Amino acid sequence: MSDLLLEHEVAVRLGAFFGVFTLVAGAEIVSARRQLRIAKARRWAANIGIVFLNSVVVRLLFPSAATGLALTASHEGWGLLNRIGVPDWVAFAMAVALLDQAIYLQHVLFHAVPALWRLHMVHHADLDFDVTTGARFHPIEIALSMVFKLGIIAALGPPAAAVVVFEVLLNGTAMFNHGNIGLPLGVDRWLRWFVVTPDMHRVHHSITPNEYNRNFGFCLPCWDRMLGTYRQQPHVGHEKMTIGVAHLQSNQPQGFLRLLLLPFEKHTASE
Repeated sequence: MSDLLLEHEVAVRLGAFFGVFTLVAGAEIVSARRQLRIAKARRWAANIGIVFLNSVVVRLLFPSAATGLALTASHEGWGLLNRIGVPDWVAFAMAVALLDQAIYLQHVLFHAVPALWRLHMVHHADLDFDVTTGARFHPIEIALSMVFKLGIIAALGPPAAAVVVFEVLLNGTAMFNHGNIGLPLGVDRWLRWFVVTPDMHRVHHSITPNEYNRNFGFCLPCWDRMLGTYRQQPHVGHEKMTIGVAHLQSNQPQGFLRLLLLPFEKHTASE
């Protein structure tokens, strides 16, 4: 099974991306949680343009990327999981969980360090919150994130198949939990014990500091609960909360080129 997954990695990634994107975009039409502030066509053109640019950046700078390094680590015996000799299924589960925790900690870091926040602000500056927001990240942030992820893989030594599954889960859940979807409250309350839901993550996109510095998780919700960064709901409710970055509310950075230049503008770097 692992060999089959690695052999068809590109097809699995693309199939999962377009499948989840289509499902979430469709759910947003059927059951929207909030009314959008900006015309969808304008936002989507910029956000999807960023997605394609990031794909090119990753392929050019990291042609073998995470899976290739995981295979090398396994062959050379690098990393914790290759040293301790646990059963394959244990190594697989530990790898997925620990990689997710690493991304949680990286997310916290991108909020805490002003220079990194300038990059991450491209994601938060979206005045709306939908499936395309989940993939709207500055190319430099994507490159730094990949370097961080490669370092974690080298230190951890995860099975290559676990890396593929984790990245598919990360991309899929990022689109899901950024979806403008109105889940029934009972379903959301139950589901957020197992995966980050749209209502849980939307709190993180509030302009209020004690809300945007909460709910950092993308996939597993346990890290926020365990490490004290969990907030159940926004103070004013989801329909009334303001999304985006406070000082960019009137100066809306929604065009493609403006998003690329946003980290270098003379605005304050702190949150």
